Amino acid sequence: MSDAMVDVVIVGAGPTGLALGIDLARRGVDALVVEKADGLFPGSRGKGIQPRTMEVLEDLGVLDSILALGGSYPTGMIWQDGERLGEHRMFDEDEVKAASAGSAFNVPWMVPQWRTQEILFARLEELGGRVEFGREVVGFEQDAETVTVRFASGPEVRARYLVAADGGRSVVRRALGIGMTGETVDPDPILVADVRINGLDRDNWHVFPPSGDGKVGYLAICPLAGTEDFQLVAQFPEGTSIDLSLDGVREVAAARSHLSPEDITEVRWASDFRPRAALADSFRSGRVFLAGDAAHVHSPAGGQGLNTSVQDAYNLGWKLGAVLRGSAPVSLLNTYEEERRPIAAQMLGISTGVHRGEVKRGAATVQLGLGYRESSLTEETRASVSEVRAGDRAPDGTLEGVRLFDAFRGPHWTLLALGVQAPELPEGVRVVRGSEAQESYGTGLFLVRPDGYVGWAGDEPKGLADYISRLGIR
Repeated sequence: MSDAMVDVVIVGAGPTGLALGIDLARRGVDALVVEKADGLFPGSRGKGIQPRTMEVLEDLGVLDSILALGGSYPTGMIWQDGERLGEHRMFDEDEVKAASAGSAFNVPWMVPQWRTQEILFARLEELGGRVEFGREVVGFEQDAETVTVRFASGPEVRARYLVAADGGRSVVRRALGIGMTGETVDPDPILVADVRINGLDRDNWHVFPPSGDGKVGYLAICPLAGTEDFQLVAQFPEGTSIDLSLDGVREVAAARSHLSPEDITEVRWASDFRPRAALADSFRSGRVFLAGDAAHVHSPAGGQGLNTSVQDAYNLGWKLGAVLRGSAPVSLLNTYEEERRPIAAQMLGISTGVHRGEVKRGAATVQLGLGYRESSLTEETRASVSEVRAGDRAPDGTLEGVRLFDAFRGPHWTLLALGVQAPELPEGVRVVRGSEAQESYGTGLFLVRPDGYVGWAGDEPKGLADYISRLGIR
């Protein structure tokens, strides 16, 4: 017999699982996050938060902490033989700012992954959510109504749905027999470590290019905003066994830079990996969903993995909430894979392109231009469209002195009525009226989904009631 029953079990307390837990908690969904480890992940790995994810984190109620405990990216500094050769821009700032029109955020923000997780964890607890650590999933069974999850120790848990957010080696995905299709982005292994260093300023991202003969790989040392740590990244020839110890990291830094071994005073966390790109063949099997790295694995170049993962959670959260409340048909859950798998495939291509130097960090990496125009949830009823279309991300801005994202914030739907009379709508829809056109939208009616995308758009209310009824909005 199972000892507990919840609405949703989320496997993995990384950024994906915690973000989903927050979104479900604020919707009154009884969700349990379970984590194999005894605590949160301790490393900096995914340190870049893109503008679109900043918008998501604002809606989830953690933006103030993210801003206070992070910082902007430093300018790159190229070194050779102990001398500074000149600055290197890590991303095209002009292109990023141009692509960020209609957003309050126009540059990536740096927060070490461990700190992002601490912030999300605190918010989840604030909302009454919970994480059980030391809970290793060893199997599960599902039937027409529930999923029963088994652990290495402790009681089983039954849930209406199970979400795998347990990383690239996902136990849940493997148990489902869902394959991953992809490629090795680079056969050369990479060391990444959080270290304490004497003798380097914190104003620059220090880059030490590889030697001309190829015998010594590159080294990059980035000050981690809001901490005393640096993230050290070094590439090695294929087949190298990487020493993750303090002495090993010291040897690498001394061999590739002007630093002496003693300048590396502490290794706080270290790992090695081989960059790859892979996409799960399916994001769902019955009552089980895949999200984050369990569904797509990226090269870290370009900072797309964590961001795509958090946005998976943001897409799935409102849909699970609506179905579990009984206000939406179960078929709504089919749109999670329909919408997110193509986005993940697109972002995998960008990550790989950035890693190989084929795509620059700029408009393609901020994720503000992503949308769901081809989704079955999208209805564009206007014959002529020159501004925002149904399926697009709803831009921020102001309307008669009100910030639009303030109106969007929360688990509800929002109707923008711009120069058009708004019809009567269910209580679950917040109406924001403007007598004239708005800069980003023009005129018309725009029904904005809980995850900030325009679901329905029209010049008049015709068809809106049918859309609302189909999705069970109330």
